[in-house]
Amino acid sequence: MASLRQRKGSRGKEASPAAEEKSYFHVPAGDWSWGAIIWTSVGWSVSVGLGLLCSIYVATLHENDLWFSNIKEVEREISFRTECGLYYSYYKQMLQAPSIQEGLSELIHDNLTESRRTINLLQRMNIYQEVFLSILYRLLPLQAYLEPVYFYIYTVFSLQAVYVIALYLTAWLLSGSWLAGTLTGVWYILNRVDTTRVEFTISLRENWSLPFFALQVTAITCYLRPQLSTFQQVMVWLMYVTTLCFCLTWQFNQFILLVQALVIYTLDCGDLLTTTQVTTLYLVQVSGLLSVWLLQFCNSMILGSLALSFVVAALFVRHWQVSVCLKRIYKALQLRSDEHIFKFIKSKFALGPTRDFDASLYLCEEAFGRLPLDTMERLAGTLLLYPYIPTVLLLSGTLAVAVLHNLRYVVRGEDGETYVAYNLLHTVLYGLLAFSTMRMKYIWTGHMCAVAAYGVCGTELWTLLLRLRFVRYAVPLLMMGWLYYKFWPKLMEELSELREFYDPDTVELMTWISTKTPKQAVFAGSMQLLAGIKLCTGRVLTNHPHYEDKDLRERTRQVYQVYARRSPEEVHGILRAVGADYMVLENSICYERRHRRGCRLRDLLDLANGHIMDGPGENDPDLIPASHPRFCEAIKTDAEAYTALFTKTFQNKTFYVYRLKKKRKKSAKTNK
Repeated sequence: MASLRQRKGSRGKEASPAAEEKSYFHVPAGDWSWGAIIWTSVGWSVSVGLGLLCSIYVATLHENDLWFSNIKEVEREISFRTECGLYYSYYKQMLQAPSIQEGLSELIHDNLTESRRTINLLQRMNIYQEVFLSILYRLLPLQAYLEPVYFYIYTVFSLQAVYVIALYLTAWLLSGSWLAGTLTGVWYILNRVDTTRVEFTISLRENWSLPFFALQVTAITCYLRPQLSTFQQVMVWLMYVTTLCFCLTWQFNQFILLVQALVIYTLDCGDLLTTTQVTTLYLVQVSGLLSVWLLQFCNSMILGSLALSFVVAALFVRHWQVSVCLKRIYKALQLRSDEHIFKFIKSKFALGPTRDFDASLYLCEEAFGRLPLDTMERLAGTLLLYPYIPTVLLLSGTLAVAVLHNLRYVVRGEDGETYVAYNLLHTVLYGLLAFSTMRMKYIWTGHMCAVAAYGVCGTELWTLLLRLRFVRYAVPLLMMGWLYYKFWPKLMEELSELREFYDPDTVELMTWISTKTPKQAVFAGSMQLLAGIKLCTGRVLTNHPHYEDKDLRERTRQVYQVYARRSPEEVHGILRAVGADYMVLENSICYERRHRRGCRLRDLLDLANGHIMDGPGENDPDLIPASHPRFCEAIKTDAEAYTALFTKTFQNKTFYVYRLKKKRKKSAKTNK
C-alpha cells in the first residue's frame, strides 16, 4: 500500500520493485512466455481443485451425518430444518406442478403458505433460486439419473466450490502469487466450523448468496487494480451480475450492501478512489438493487432499504452537494416489513425497550449474540489468526498515513493499491459486524482467510520486512506442510464417522398428518415445525419462519399464545380467526430448558402479555400474575373447559395435535 501516496504528478516516476512484479493475471503484450502460461495454468488448476475438494468434503459430511442416500423420503425432507424446509418446499411444489407456467402461477397467487391470505411468494421471499433449479431440472434430461433432491443439494454444494475459487482469486490478486490462493483455500476448509454451515443448513439463503458476494469482491478487487485496467469493463459487468445474484438470493442483502457502501464511502473520503471508480461502484449497487426490486414485483422493502437510501444520498452529496434525509425516505414509503430488524438493533445496543417480542426472539438466539471467544481459539489453532492480526494492523497504519497525506495535498490520486485498501476496510468492517452478531461471521471468516494469506505471501509486506524473495515462497509452503501434518489425520477421522438420521416422533407426526387429515386442513404451531409440515405434507399453514412481514409477525405472536397463560376461549378465538383446523403443541417449547429464564418462548410471551415469568428469579415490578394457567400444560388435563373446544387427535412423546371444534351458537329464545 506504499504506492497509495502517489499522485497525478508522480506518474512518470519509476515504479517500486513490488509494483513491477507480475501477478500473472495480466501479462503485457509480447510477454506471454511459456513459463508464465504454465505457471498461471497451474494456479487456475489448483483453484478449481481446491474448490472441488471443498464441495466434495461438505457433501460427504452431509451424507455421513444423515446417511442421506439410505433414509426414507419423509426423513430426507424432515432433515431440511426450520426455514430450510420452507424454501425447499417451493422447489418441490414447482416440480409437482403440471407445467412450469402453472407452477409459477401457484407461487404468484399462493394461498397455502398463509391461511386466509393470497400472497405473491416471488415478491415476498427470495426463492428465485428454487424456481430456476426446478425449471432446469424439468428441462434437462436428468430425471432418469438424478433424484430432484440430489440435484438441489449438489447445486448448493457446488456453490461452495465457487466460493473457494472466488476467495482464492482475491488472495491471488492481492498478493500476486497463487500460493496465497492455495493457503486461502486450505484455511477455508480447515476452519469449516467457522466459515460455513452448509452441510446442515443446505437451503439457508446465505449458502446461495455468499458465493456470489465473494465473486463480487473478487471483481471489485480486479476493477480497482491498476495493472488490470484492460479488464475494467468486463469487471463492471461481473460486479453487476454478482451483485444481482447476491441480492436476489438473500433477504438480508440490504444490510450487507450497506456495510460495503460504507467501505466505498470511507475510501472516497480519504481520496483513495477516483470519481469514476466511486460512481461506478455505487451505480453497480443501485442497479443491482433496482433489478431485484423489479424481479420481486416492486418490493417496497428493497426500494426503501438503508443501502439504497445511503448510496443515493452519497451520490447526491458527491455530485450536487445536497443532503438527503434517509429517515424521510423511509417514512414516505411507510415501510414496516423490516422494522423488526431495527427493533433488534436498538435492543441489542440498549437503545430501546427490550420487551418487544419480535426483537427478543432474535436477541435470545445464540446466532444473534456476540461472537464467542472460542471462535478466536479455533482460528488461532489453524494459524489463521496469527498472520491476520499483524497484517491488518500494518495495513491500517499504512492506510492512515496515506489518507493523511491525501488530505494534506488535496489532489485525488488515480494510481496505487486501492484494491488493498478496499479489502482492508472490508475485512475490518465485516469483522466488527461478526463480533457484534455471531451469524454474520460467515461473511467475515472466508475473506479473513484471503487477507491472512496476503499477509503471508504479499509482495509489499515482505519487501517492507525482508528483501529475501525466497522467504515469500518458503513461509506459505512451510505453513501448509505443518497444517497437513496436524490436520490431515483429523479430517480423515471426521470423514470416517458414520451417523444416521433419527427422529421417529417427527416422522410419525408427518405420516399421520399426510394420511389422517384433509389436504386443505390448516395447521397452527411453531414457525419451525410448520415449515416442515408444509414440505412433508403440503398442508396449509397459519404462519411460517420467513419473518419479513409485519402482519405475519403479529399473526405469529397471536398463534404462539398457545404457550402463554391464556384461557381456552381466548386461544380458540385466536386460532379460529386465522382459520386453523388443527393445533400442534411441542413439549420442547412448553417445557423448554434450552434457554435461560427470560429467553424461553413462554417467558417472552409472559413479558409481552405483562405477566410474571415462571420459576425462581426476579420480575419487573409492573408485571402481574396471570389469571389463567399456561394453556399448553392445562389442555393436557382434559378439563371440560378445554375438551369443549379442542379434541386430541394425535399424541406421541414430543407432539400433541388437537382439532378445533366449532363453537355452538346460543339460540336466543323469545317468550311470547
